[in-house]
Order: sequence, then structure tokens, then C-alpha cells
Amino acid sequence: MTSNKQSDENGNSDAIKHNSDEVNHEEGPSAGKAERSLALGIFHIIERIILMIVAVMTLGAVAFEIHTIYVAQTIILADILLMFLYLEVIGMVAVFYSDPRSAFVYPIFIAITAIARLIVLQGKDMAPENILYEAIAILILSISAIVIIRTRNDG
Repeated sequence: MTSNKQSDENGNSDAIKHNSDEVNHEEGPSAGKAERSLALGIFHIIERIILMIVAVMTLGAVAFEIHTIYVAQTIILADILLMFLYLEVIGMVAVFYSDPRSAFVYPIFIAITAIARLIVLQGKDMAPENILYEAIAILILSISAIVIIRTRNDG
């Protein structure tokens, strides 16, 4: 009777182990979906926090630039172009919140503006081949923006 009791206990313990394996096996794929959903949610929150930090830092830079202009009592072309860059960064954050698919193109526009600013501010002092290289960079960035926009609209 003791041996039957032990085999019954072993049999039950085997059945319990088998059932627990089944439960874990059945929960595996759904647990993976839950984990992925949790991870994506956490990354989404981190992304939003960093976007807010970028917006606050940009607004701080705008305030600093306005203060610098006020103290200097003069506005030069570099100040105006820098304000446009800040405006584009704020616009990029706004675009990301309104349509995340467009967020890939906006940094390209900012890069084009930054290179154009460099050409305008340093064009007289730069070697002609450097201006040509920067113009080619603007052309490449423009083509890449067109390709991204067209592939997004087609898909």
C-alpha cells in the first residue's frame, strides 16, 4: 500500500509537473506578446519624455539667443538663421506628435537648412570646392527626402 501510495504520489506529481509544463507552454506565446507590448509601451513613454526634453532645451536655446540679441542690441543674419533652425526643431517635435511617419523627413529638412546656413554665413570665406560639396550634400538630402516621401505615399 505504501508502494501504491508512493507511485500514486509520483504519478500525481508527474501529472502536476506535466500540467504545469502545459500551462507554461501555453502561456509562452501570449506572455511574449504581453512582454513586447510592455516593452513598446515603456519605449513609447521614454520617447515622449525625450521629445519633451528636446522641446524644452530648444525653447531654452531660443530664450538664450533672444537674451544675447537683446544684450548685443543688434540682430545679424546668423541670429535669424539660427532662430529658423530652432523653429524647425520645434516643428519636428510637433510633427512627431501629429504624424510620426513624417518624423523621418523632418531631420533631413533641418540638415538642409543647417547646410544652407553654413553656406550663407561662410560662403565668402570658403573655398569654392567646399561650397560645391555642400551644395551636392543638399542635393543628396533633397533627393533622399523625395524618395522617403514618395515611398511613404505609395505604400
